[in-house]
Amino acid sequence: MILLITPSARVQECADALQQATGETAHVATTLQEAITHLRAQEYSAVVVDQSLLDAEPDAGEMALQHMGTAMPVCVNFAISGIERVVRELRAALSRRKREVLIARQGAEQALRSELTGTLTALLLSCELALQTPNLPAAAEAKIRTAYDLARQMRARIGLAGEDSTAHDVGALALQR
Repeated sequence: MILLITPSARVQECADALQQATGETAHVATTLQEAITHLRAQEYSAVVVDQSLLDAEPDAGEMALQHMGTAMPVCVNFAISGIERVVRELRAALSRRKREVLIARQGAEQALRSELTGTLTALLLSCELALQTPNLPAAAEAKIRTAYDLARQMRARIGLAGEDSTAHDVGALALQR
């Protein structure tokens, strides 16, 4: 959803153009106070706000910006910008937001993968060493093998297969006994 904040007489025409260009529902607020009410009630992907409102009411503008959450703010001067330019600005902002979300997701995945690598390697090595223990009871061996297999499955799921061949080589030897 998109929130359009402007007192412009062409606000509905602009909202219709934004909705048609993005395929998202566009809500309209003619004041910053009305916009804050919308922002408290809904999540928006973008908020298009008339720069003149922000200049005229800086405190209310700051409050509106604080309530935007993850919405991409798009400030436009409606006095000099046509609807086509507003649509271009919104598309560019949504495209930036999509790229930023993708980059953030990839960063989070990589950070998690990095954190888990050491722990999984240690778990695999510990299991492999435990399996080499002489006179290991069969029940304990079965449980250790289960833990080892689960750790290998987790490593494969997060894309770490082959990254620690030393653990794999030692594990292969231990499991062959």
